[in-house]
Amino acid sequence: QVQLVESGGGLVQAGGSLTLSCAASGRTFSTYVMGWFRQAPGKEREFVAAINRSGGSTRYADLVKGRFTISRDNAKNTVVLQMSSLKPEDTAVYYCAAGLYLHYNYSVYGYWGQGTQVTVSS
Repeated sequence: QVQLVESGGGLVQAGGSLTLSCAASGRTFSTYVMGWFRQAPGKEREFVAAINRSGGSTRYADLVKGRFTISRDNAKNTVVLQMSSLKPEDTAVYYCAAGLYLHYNYSVYGYWGQGTQVTVSS
């Protein structure tokens, strides 16, 4: 089992940057694939990025490819989402998730953080 806590959300102007962090508890962090998802008001939760256990393989949603970077540090039990060139449509609650498969489908992730709000003003 793993517990996840996100941090780093906030208000940023369009074109700006923000870095989200997710701290995981437990000794099994390195056995999980880690992902970031987001959910805007009135919309379904959507995939943002994911990274495999070693950090050597990543996947991104087309909407964020080239602007967001996911990374992890297994020694520190953390996963980071660096976001740049932010757009108002990136506004959402961002969730960190842990799962067993490198996949865009949120249903394969069994553990979730509480979320952190990201607001991008125009």
